Amino acid sequence: MSHAPNCFVIESFMDELAAVAGKNPYDFRLQHLGKKPRQRRVLQLAAERAGWGKAPPGRYQGIALMEGYTTHLAQVAEISIDGGEFKVHKIVCVVDCGQMVNPRIVESQIESGIVFGLSAALWGEVTIVGGQVQQSNFNDYRVLRYDELPELDVHLVDSDEPPGGIGEAAVPLVAPALCNAIFAATGKRLRALPIAGQKLLQKV
Repeated sequence: MSHAPNCFVIESFMDELAAVAGKNPYDFRLQHLGKKPRQRRVLQLAAERAGWGKAPPGRYQGIALMEGYTTHLAQVAEISIDGGEFKVHKIVCVVDCGQMVNPRIVESQIESGIVFGLSAALWGEVTIVGGQVQQSNFNDYRVLRYDELPELDVHLVDSDEPPGGIGEAAVPLVAPALCNAIFAATGKRLRALPIAGQKLLQKV
């Protein structure tokens, strides 16, 4: 199985467990990482850089954590929902991929992975009717547009650990981070993707 569906299920369920336990999603994850110092570090840094719990009025945060390809990552998404209109304002991603030869290439790879992940989480759907795929090109397969790009804050952790994979490492965390933020805003759990087309109304 790919990391993408696994991360979506696991990190969405972690938020559900935190809610049942009456715990902050960040604190709940942190308390279970006593034997995972690298994961603990990226989670703490992501929360710190994102100002976890201090989002501006009308904005909501969601968090996700993953170990994959021997790389450790945490993401925080900051969103708003106004009259059912959904907007992603900022994504913070902290990465510990071990030793890096060219950190700037790693940073670019993480940024592009987030953009890809946003397109997939928001609109990534291929429909088949009568055995035929309905989407033919980017005119009818929606992707993130330039003016929809949120603020991206990528932080790479200095590490002496062996190099880890970085090719698509940032992609899987986007969907659960967004959906966990949606729960914070609306109280509604999304257990299916894409997000577009699902009714989102801010809780009052």
